[in-house]
Amino acid sequence: MSKVFGPWRQLSVQKVYENPWLRLEHHEVKTPAGTDGIYGKICFQNIAVGIIPIDEEGYTYLVKQYRYTLEAESWEIPEGGCPLGSSPLATAQRELLEETGLRAAQWVKLMDLRTSNSVSDERGEVFLAKNLLQGEADLEATEDIVVRRLPLEEAIEMAMDGRITDAISVAALFKVKILLLSLNGDVQQMFFALPDAML
Repeated sequence: MSKVFGPWRQLSVQKVYENPWLRLEHHEVKTPAGTDGIYGKICFQNIAVGIIPIDEEGYTYLVKQYRYTLEAESWEIPEGGCPLGSSPLATAQRELLEETGLRAAQWVKLMDLRTSNSVSDERGEVFLAKNLLQGEADLEATEDIVVRRLPLEEAIEMAMDGRITDAISVAALFKVKILLLSLNGDVQQMFFALPDAML
């Protein structure tokens, strides 16, 4: 049975491949112009979660890891995958601890985003974290991470000049920059300026 999604009509769906992280589907469709077409869709089994931790001195933490898909190293904010139906905040807290050894007493949601909406349904949530306490990192077997503490403004510059290319990291750091501009650079006030209540 066909389904209508806006100007698109979905005629059939075939699962091509699936693993614990994603499912690849092949769709037969009628395009908005009424012609026959196909669509490949990647369905994610996790929500992408990112964290910008900010300490009392206005420093943040980035992680560098080798990304198999890119065949290159990548500087990013701490990130991880939250299984569908699980708490993104709890996942963010776990990922921050695993990758950096940091715990945070205060959290606020910075943003929601879609990472690649032309081919996938992946969505992401990014949090700000403060009142940090340093502990020991507990990396997963697939992670070989270098952690760097640096001024928040320097991390933003890395996103501006292309040293950071990860989409979630760039979007989050740019939003932080815009917030800081509206708050005369007051990092601490940024936590209270966001619409979501402190968590």
